[in-house]
Amino acid sequence: MKYIDEYRDKKLVDELVSQIKRRSTKPVTFMEVCGGHTMSIQKFGIPYLLPDTVKLVSGPGCPVCVSSTSYIDRAIAYSRLDDVIITTYGDLIRVPGSTSSLDKEKAAGADVRIVYSILDALNIAKKNRRKKVVFLGIGFETTAPSSAAGIIKAQMAGLRNFFLYSSHKIMPPAMEALIDEGVKIDGYIAPGHVTTITGTAIYKNMPEKFGLGCVVSGFEPVDLLKAILMLVEQIENNDPKVEIAYTRVVKPEGNVKAQQILYEVFELRDDWWRGLGILSESGLKIKEEYKMHDAEVMIPVEVEPLKEWKGCICGEVLKGLKNPKQCKLFGKVCTPANPVGACMVSNEGACNAYYRYNR
Repeated sequence: MKYIDEYRDKKLVDELVSQIKRRSTKPVTFMEVCGGHTMSIQKFGIPYLLPDTVKLVSGPGCPVCVSSTSYIDRAIAYSRLDDVIITTYGDLIRVPGSTSSLDKEKAAGADVRIVYSILDALNIAKKNRRKKVVFLGIGFETTAPSSAAGIIKAQMAGLRNFFLYSSHKIMPPAMEALIDEGVKIDGYIAPGHVTTITGTAIYKNMPEKFGLGCVVSGFEPVDLLKAILMLVEQIENNDPKVEIAYTRVVKPEGNVKAQQILYEVFELRDDWWRGLGILSESGLKIKEEYKMHDAEVMIPVEVEPLKEWKGCICGEVLKGLKNPKQCKLFGKVCTPANPVGACMVSNEGACNAYYRYNR
């Protein structure tokens, strides 16, 4: 199959659902750790097709959602400097900080610009040599290589006014932390985009150390149902392992060139995840040889005291302990037009997906 409508074919969907119902005899909980999967699962109504034995929960797969309020607060502080231009992806602009957001700062006169790639930010830096241009680097192994490539290009071009503020993270530590905390998970629907870059070796601890299977999935109904069926088969056969259901894109070795670029520029550091706290070696820090482009090192700024919103259960949602509709703020105080928590902002956020497709 090579066309998108083939991956939404009703006959294939019905057959996969029938196979899942025939094979599944044990109650299981599978977690997706990709915001794109969360959106697709709710959009296509996948939970309502499954037998009662199979439960799906959302995990920390949305990079905007897991980033700390303090990260946003620092970005806001940068935006208030007269000689700084903030460049960012569109969904990050509305994430609430302690007392403001980049959207509000832009409305108040800050130079905050939405870009579609780090190359756009580099072009802005070329045209504004007297300004410091800060790109907000956010995302997992999927977007980190492009940020790394942008820093390499900036250094080669002599753009000393270009800086990255990194919130990049890697996925395995969060997946392991959930299990260590005792969250009930019987298998992972592993992220397709992340694994396209990393390959499948990053999940080897899941079956070897924790006895849990991982199946890498695509984003269409047939992709997701095939991955769920493969996880059910692993459970029924008591044979946890790492498999790929997204073979048209994902290879076991991943994208070796992207991996090389990523680790040329970044090194691991401890980092904070919403709902999980500080996880050892879960974040990506710019290496010493590229520190001239590190906003945290090169642009000192005073950041306001941290303030978290009361009543928001985004952290519990990201751990799969609650679903968005269990939040008292959901759909009332907190909506996509007026997000209180980070999980309501991005299209990949669980609260946003539930608001649009599962109210």
